[in-house]
Parts: sequence; structure tokens; C-alpha cells
Amino acid sequence: MKETVQKHSQMEEMINELERKKEKAKLMGGKEKIERQHSLGRYTARERVERFVDSGSFLELGMLNHSDQPGAEEKSPADGYICGLAKVDGRPVVVQASDKTVFAAAEGQVHLRKAKAVRKYAVEHGLPIFELAEGGGLRMPDGMGSDGISASLPLKEGLRHGRRVPYISGIMGDSFGGPTWHAVSADFAVQVKGTCMAVGGPRMLEMATGEKISPEELGGWKLHAEKTGQIDVAVDNDDECMEKMKEFFSYMPLNAEEEPPRRETKDDPFRRLDEVIDIVPVQRNRAYDMKKLIKVIVDDGEFFELKPLYGRALITGLARLDGRVVGIMANQPMRNAGAAGPNECDKAIEFICLCDSYHIPLIFLNDVPGFLIGSKGEEQKIPTKIMVWNQALAYSTVPKLTVIVRKSVGMAYANMCRPGMGADFVVAWPTAEINFTGPEVGVNVVYGQQLKNSENAAEERKELLHQWSFDSSPYKAASKHYIDDIIDPRETRKFLCQALEYACAKNGSKSERLLANWPTGY
Repeated sequence: MKETVQKHSQMEEMINELERKKEKAKLMGGKEKIERQHSLGRYTARERVERFVDSGSFLELGMLNHSDQPGAEEKSPADGYICGLAKVDGRPVVVQASDKTVFAAAEGQVHLRKAKAVRKYAVEHGLPIFELAEGGGLRMPDGMGSDGISASLPLKEGLRHGRRVPYISGIMGDSFGGPTWHAVSADFAVQVKGTCMAVGGPRMLEMATGEKISPEELGGWKLHAEKTGQIDVAVDNDDECMEKMKEFFSYMPLNAEEEPPRRETKDDPFRRLDEVIDIVPVQRNRAYDMKKLIKVIVDDGEFFELKPLYGRALITGLARLDGRVVGIMANQPMRNAGAAGPNECDKAIEFICLCDSYHIPLIFLNDVPGFLIGSKGEEQKIPTKIMVWNQALAYSTVPKLTVIVRKSVGMAYANMCRPGMGADFVVAWPTAEINFTGPEVGVNVVYGQQLKNSENAAEERKELLHQWSFDSSPYKAASKHYIDDIIDPRETRKFLCQALEYACAKNGSKSERLLANWPTGY
């Protein structure tokens, strides 16, 4: 009896010691640093995880980790890195978060070892990866010396991720080095306004090169949302960042073995779209907002746009049709009349790879007068970008549906999934114009000299334009079965929902994933 009591007492002491260690670990860098993080309007890593995942679902790994650098053991709870398994909206995931209160969220060797282990587990077990990121890159002195740097750089296995599970990143504080590498490699990246995302911080840049620059100029949200395209969405705060990450996740499968989840909807798949008559002008040179048309077509008017401020002549985003997740690519006549430039090409390639890798059918809404050509485009390799876009399209094997709303001209017709590019169905509205070039340009190039010498150039031009327009109408293509049908614009939703059901009849929306190993950024 006495021996049993003694054993219980010893066990209680051990348990109490464990609880003390864990309580200390939960405080991370201490109350003062936590308050400093709060004063910036940001949460700590633990607070982010707690707010992000389903209540009571988080299974933390490595809470008792600390730095392996001599003398740093007591200053580095969890080595500044919180990670584990959890549920988000009832679905199992892996969550990781760097903590600013421990060595400014810089990455130590234990931190990196734990991160690699949990990511490997996620891929092997088909669990999506969420990163709630901020941090100062590789920690010194952990990464110093031939041994430190050798142990710290990305491993081949991590770089061959192959889109086997969705990877979703939120830049929630200044991020340099590791968090930046992860964000630009992710399937979806959100940046909180007021943060900086770059290879190295302004201080390191100044010391290394002498360049003086503000964090905003170096890697602020405007730069990445409008010019680099390295983020998909910019938001105002941590809470909005996490909501956007969850919203994107709602369109994703858990892993590459599954289709995206279907969602019940009361929105009639055969709903007639009387509104489109007022949205889309018959005159082909008049602009309109393609986003209004998209929201009328999709379930419940819900459209999750990606990269809205980058390559703005092309719209890309996720939606649902009769409950099934779809990816939508559409030209935006409000921007350069819908003509795509180099940024639109990069945006299209990345989106096609995303959708094809995660079994998301693609819907193309065409209203494109061609590509934005000129010396600037040539300097940015637009011929190469146009063809890589075409190659991505040719390799994609998800169901694809094309609707030619108005113009689809020249090579842009191919890039927006013309017949012969793997579309299951290609249809046109009666307003469609399909040709090598627009009537005005075509007539000027082919008949310019003739009109110059004509005694009645105005009338002759009018007649030639009329003829060119006739040749461009969709009826010729339909009569020879180059396209499948010409549809009443008001029946667009009905056509897409019906066609999508038939296109997915055999294998659902599953692709062959031929694009899964293509780069995650362009």
C-alpha cells in the first residue's frame, strides 16, 4: 500500500513537471513580446491557430522543442514554430505557424526539422497544408557555416511536392526567406496589408547592396497584387486572411486522389438568365463588366476571384455550377478591351495548372480581340508566354467547356480553348465574332491599297466590313461543325450545367494530372 502511494506521488510529480514545462512553452517569448505583437494589431502564432481551426481539434506536435544552439534552450519554446494536425470546417489538415515572439520567428534547425517532418506527414497522408506565416528567414547562427547552410536549404523531396495536397499560405507579418519561398510555391497565397514579403529585409538589403528602400516598396501588398502576381488576394488583417484561406479551401479536395467537394444548392441549374440581355451589349466595341455575367451564371452568385489586380484583362476564379466546383477563365472587356498581355498569360498558365491538378473543370468565357502586342510585349517574351499557355491547355485533361460570348480573334481564340484544344463542348452566342483578326484591321491590311485607289472608298469600305462581319459570324463555323452549337444567351447556365454533368459522367472531374509537376509560379 505504501509502495503504491509512493508510486502515485512520483507520477503526480512527473505530471506536474510536464504541465509546468508545457505552460511555459505556451507563453512562447513571454508576455511583454506578446503584448508588442498585439500592439501591432496582430495575433501570436498560437492565437492564430486557435482562431483558425475547429474548436478542440488541434493536436500539437513538438510543443517541448527548443533550439539546439547552446545557451538558447530557455529562450526558444517550441523553437518558435507551432504545428500539428487539426480540422478546418470539419476536414482534417496540417497547420503550421511561426511565432514572432521567439527570435522574430526566424528559422532555427529544430524549427526546420519539425517543419519538414510535418509537411512530409501531410503529403503521405493526403492532408492539406496551411501556413500562417511571418518570420525573418534563416536564424543566425543556426544557418552559419558549411554545416549550418547545408542543413538549412530546401530538400529535393519538398520541391517535388507535385501538388499532391493543397498548400495554402497566409503572409501575416513581415516575411523573408523561408516564409517567402513557401508563399510563392503555394497553391494560394494571401498577404495582409502593411506586411512585407521578400527574399531579404530592407536592413539586410542595405547592408548587402547599399540600396535603401522601404518595406512597402520592397515587398508590400501592392507590389505583389498588381505587379508580380505572387499573391492571390490582399486583405486588411489576420482575421480576414484566415477567412480567405478557408474560403479557398472550400473549393479544394483534401488531396489529389479526390474530387473537390460538391455542395447542395437550391439554385436551379436550368435557371433562365434574362439579365444577360442587359449586361452584354450587342455592339462588339462596347465594354461591359464580365464579372457581372459570371455572377449571373454561377450558383448563388458566388465567385471567388484569384489575382483580381494582376493581369486584369483576364479574370480567373472558382465558383460552382449545380454544386460542382469549376474554374472560370474569362476575358474582361473593361480592361484593354479584353486583350491579354504577358501578365495575363502567366496568370492563365498558373490557373490552368491549379485546376487540372485538383480535378476542377474549366469554363472559358470568350470575349477577346487578340493579344496586346507591341514592343513592350516582345521585350517580355509574349510569344513564348502565349505558347506556354497553349501548352498548358493542351496538357490539361479536366473537363473543359467554352462559350464564345462576343469576340474570339486570332491566336487568342486558341488560348481560350477553341475546338481542337481539348474542349468537351464549344458553343457560341449569336453575338459571337470568330476570325483571324477584327474587321477593321483585316480590311485595312488586305484591302488597304485597293481602298486607297478607290473612287468611292467609304461605300466600298462599308461593304467590305459587312462582308468581313458575315464571314466572322458563328453560323459558318456551326454549319461545318467546327463548334457544337449556337445557344440562346439566356440558356447559358442551363447549357453549362447539362454539359458539365455529361462531361463528368465517366470519371467525374478527375484529370490525368499531367500538369501537377509544372512550376507553381511563372
